[in-house]
Amino acid sequence: MKINRRNFLKKASLGAAGSPFLLNSHGNVEEKETGITYSQLDEILSRPVLKKELFSTPVMIEQVSLLRYGDSILCKVVSRDGAEGICVSNDLYMTSLYPIFVKRVQPFFIGKDAVQLEEIMRDVYLHNYKLQGLALWLPVATVELAMLGKIADKSMGELIGDIHQPSIPLYLANNNRGRSAEESIARIQEHVGEWPFKALKFKVAGRMHEGEFPTGRSERLIPLVRETFGDEMTLYTDANGGYSGVEAIEIGKLMEEYNYGYFEEPVPFDWYEETKQVADTLEIPVAGGEQEPSLHNFRWLIKNNALQVVQPDQFYFGGMIPSVKVARMADAAGIQCTPHMSGPGLGYLYMMHFVSILPNAALFHEFKGFNQRFEMECPTSSLTIDENGAIKVPTGPGLGVIIDPDFIEMHEIVKA
Repeated sequence: MKINRRNFLKKASLGAAGSPFLLNSHGNVEEKETGITYSQLDEILSRPVLKKELFSTPVMIEQVSLLRYGDSILCKVVSRDGAEGICVSNDLYMTSLYPIFVKRVQPFFIGKDAVQLEEIMRDVYLHNYKLQGLALWLPVATVELAMLGKIADKSMGELIGDIHQPSIPLYLANNNRGRSAEESIARIQEHVGEWPFKALKFKVAGRMHEGEFPTGRSERLIPLVRETFGDEMTLYTDANGGYSGVEAIEIGKLMEEYNYGYFEEPVPFDWYEETKQVADTLEIPVAGGEQEPSLHNFRWLIKNNALQVVQPDQFYFGGMIPSVKVARMADAAGIQCTPHMSGPGLGYLYMMHFVSILPNAALFHEFKGFNQRFEMECPTSSLTIDENGAIKVPTGPGLGVIIDPDFIEMHEIVKA
């Protein structure tokens, strides 16, 4: 199927008061609503996440250290009674954000009771709210994930919820932009061939409305991937905010024709009205939230059904606790949740523990490969992809893995 984008945009813009970005009139499109109220969502947000009843005594934090070896960034938390938690941070950004961690985040946790983690995190926010976004939430998440480590004899999932998914079905996220449809499909086939995946996601458009290269790649690739992998493969696309509203509808209808599972970030992530209008117009579910910095904005997106799949990132959004609050709101509104997975480090393990507690988990979840940087042991899971394209979630304390202590020892304390 070949689409003449120029003619489509010309006709669409005439019906949208000359704007190719915002559809000013829905025409006969009926707005989709969830039926949930803001007061119901506010009540959900007020509920605590961390299970304080699992702790019989305070867990006083003696030490919080940021450690670095090359581009590897770790956070080590030690309690007064000697319990330790380790987080393998997102080194892609923490190599730049470490001064915020050391100066603006770390001091709030030292000498505090880890059982009061949610209250400490609120305090950190109140003193740093002008930094809200990845610059603040990644350092906060790095401490939070370490504190949910082996400071209690429970897995991360058991500390923040009930286990619903002991094994996580995965989709393979791959494929770079800037290649022809034919080059892209060859790379997708190569990567998918390594594992028995039943779902995959690939990139369309250009990031944040920058334009696509080569021109027409997405229109060719969308049917080509379906034809290549057949009807049994679940397919998703990610535009990273690459389209205007009318362009997203054009591409979304093509995805509907080829039975795609969802359309991720069809327009720039902070274009909330356009996101809703695209979702109202299309039948294919619209996914998003990996860049969202605000619980209040998630509240709007969920109440107004602008997203049918929410995708908080545990690192980009401040950790497990705020991500659980998003998932709870989504569940009450009948919306699925599948987290965006930060690629570096052990992102896939944090993703798995989060998904394990979701009653509204999507069918498949993001996988970008295993970390080969260091040795680690996992007594309760082989951490291999089984014949169904899934991985068993570790059940040991914290993250459930034991990182090579010699590797940890190579790191030095970071000072701003």
